[in-house]
Amino acid sequence: MKETIKNVCVFCGSSRGRNPVYAKAAQDLGRRLAERGYGLVYGGGRVGLMGEIAKAVLDAGGDAVGVIPEALLKREVGHGALTRLEVVDSMHERKARMAELSDGFVAMPGGFGTLEEWFEIITWAQLGIHDKPCVLLNVAGYFDPLLAMIERSVAEDFIRTEHRKLFAVAATADEALECIVNMRPEPGERWLSRSQS
Repeated sequence: MKETIKNVCVFCGSSRGRNPVYAKAAQDLGRRLAERGYGLVYGGGRVGLMGEIAKAVLDAGGDAVGVIPEALLKREVGHGALTRLEVVDSMHERKARMAELSDGFVAMPGGFGTLEEWFEIITWAQLGIHDKPCVLLNVAGYFDPLLAMIERSVAEDFIRTEHRKLFAVAATADEALECIVNMRPEPGERWLSRSQS
């Protein structure tokens, strides 16, 4: 049986985006995390969707743990009022630590950094480094073009059909958290350890 979910890692933008629906979705997810008693693990920022979800978790009485590289902290984008803020040396160390602290992953709208984090965590699942649930929160269809590209990659035999099942897609915060609780990813063949990734 799957162990109890304690902490959920959320990848999301350091910008709020153009459409206010993105910030509203981040606030909603933050509240839902706290209401369910799940801690937030995220990139430690105080700006953009990162700041919105952290504030929502804290305002609802939940725990928010940020992991941020020292270079970004020095640029004054780190959140100063979290339950805990861990400062690391590099972006790679940040991702590894976020993964270590988390029992599942949700990606929300964001830019290059969010996409890079999302694809690395999916790649780690594909390589058997973890078997934790991964959910794409497709707010207002933001990820529709990305999902179409993934389906094309499957059709062109660049992504195996079974690997497409490494993540779920949700439209709302509640759906995303239900996926986190109920998803049972098939452990991939272990190709690498995390230190080799």
